[in-house]
Amino acid sequence: MSVPDYQSLMLPLLKIASDQKEHSIGKVFDTVALKVGLTEDNRKELLPSGKESRFENRVRWAAFYLRKAGLLQRPARGRYQITELGLQVLKDNPSNIDVNFLMQFPEFAEFKSPSQEVAKKEDIEKSARTPEEILEASYQDLRLALADELIERVKSCSPRFFERVVVNLLVAMGYGGSIQDAGQAIGKTGDGGIDGIIKEDKLGLDVVYVQAKRWEGAVGRPDVQKFAGSLEGQRARKGVLITTSQFSPKAKDYVGRIEKKIVLIDGEKLAQLMIDHGIGVTEVASFTMKKIDLDYFGDEE
Repeated sequence: MSVPDYQSLMLPLLKIASDQKEHSIGKVFDTVALKVGLTEDNRKELLPSGKESRFENRVRWAAFYLRKAGLLQRPARGRYQITELGLQVLKDNPSNIDVNFLMQFPEFAEFKSPSQEVAKKEDIEKSARTPEEILEASYQDLRLALADELIERVKSCSPRFFERVVVNLLVAMGYGGSIQDAGQAIGKTGDGGIDGIIKEDKLGLDVVYVQAKRWEGAVGRPDVQKFAGSLEGQRARKGVLITTSQFSPKAKDYVGRIEKKIVLIDGEKLAQLMIDHGIGVTEVASFTMKKIDLDYFGDEE
């Protein structure tokens, strides 16, 4: 038999977790393979990149989507556990769980919409999208999954490492001068966050006040107001407030109505910036799309 697609692995994976225990990813691979009757040769089949097992890649994607829907949780890195919602889904004895099934859960629907919403009544191969559109959608799915993993890693890292992430990112974006300059300008606050003043450009013509904290809940307007007030004490007109969670609507509205220039970077944006600037990620594969060069054949027309 061939390796089942990742959607076919969702229900077996959820059933394995129904004992409510924590399962390591290694054990999950073994148990799912046994449950779907996969041979050892099937398990050794690699992706075209040659860097990962096709089966393990699909199990990871199945687990990722189940987590985004709230049916699985990850209590620790590399470990999975069913949620109360997942148990309730199994009580209804579904015959199949796929992306269309998961769209009933608001968190998953929000994750997939609007740019990544899949057809609800058609498989991707039968949809009206062109190969280019399918490739772009797949690329965006990969970015979303990578961003999700990145922000989890950032939340679990030490304050010292968190400081390094922020410094490396700001310098990669062109702020703070050198790594050494930015590292000296930004220091730990002792509460799981960092703050400091960095150069806006390499010449230091202006400065930016930076504060970054690993919040869990939404950052509200009072926190942003406090940050805005601290700009006065730092003699800075511009500020960047970074959180690993998200900002409340009132917080976003507030920065749009004040004179000072404050940029809010939430966890999702932080992860996307890390991907764009190569912080904490490495390239595993690249694809170049080509088309006919009309200028080359111009003389023949």
